Amino acid sequence: MKLIRAAAKLGRTVGHLGAGLWTIARRFPSLQQAEKEMLVQQWARDMLGLMRIELRVSGQPPARGPILLVANHISWLDILVLHAAGYCRFVSKADVKQWPIVGTLATAAGTLYIERESRRDAMRVVHHMAEHLRTGDVVAVFPEGTTGDGITLLPFHANLLQAAISADVPVLPVALRFVDGRTGQTSFAPSFVGDETLVGSLWRTLSTNSLVAEVNYGEAQQAQGRGRREWALDLQHTVNRLRTAQAVPTGPAPLAQRDLGI
Repeated sequence: MKLIRAAAKLGRTVGHLGAGLWTIARRFPSLQQAEKEMLVQQWARDMLGLMRIELRVSGQPPARGPILLVANHISWLDILVLHAAGYCRFVSKADVKQWPIVGTLATAAGTLYIERESRRDAMRVVHHMAEHLRTGDVVAVFPEGTTGDGITLLPFHANLLQAAISADVPVLPVALRFVDGRTGQTSFAPSFVGDETLVGSLWRTLSTNSLVAEVNYGEAQQAQGRGRREWALDLQHTVNRLRTAQAVPTGPAPLAQRDLGI
């Protein structure tokens, strides 16, 4: 039965991916940016529902920018979860753009891509991030630079925080956690670290029952004279506290009343 349930989830997931590609090709060209953002958020929420993943949101997702989100990074599932909680424009490694289907979806959702090994490209992306922040976007980064094990928080890289300093906008710390809904213990089903494969992580996720994705938003903060390295260290400590804090669910950001469908 477990295998059958996982296979059924996989079938629904593939179908929803196809619906997303159809929407991008047929509907996105005629939509305003705000309408695209609502569709992305609704699509992400529907995907979590099809995968039988419960979303629990604590704190207040930003309804609008300009603001930079910084979050810990556990899995490929993080992006889907954060989009479901409240739309944001991600900064992602350039490899993702070339992934079949996923790259198309990520690009349509407004992702900014970075060559992580290139200092010059990091400067280019910081400039583009600052531009988007100045126009009122919600931009999101994973300052660990890679996925962690869900237990230990890796050091935060400071480079991308320069965008918030340059644009003089606040940063909102966000903590992600996956738990077993029955026990409340950390779930490693979505883990995507080290030699683990995307296919293996996806199958474990689909094979798991009672998986809960927790998103805990902290309080927005300004640099207040801190350099990016000092700020990165402070944000790392804040996110770490949020990961272990007692969450008080408040619900994800509301969608517009108009039913856009997908």
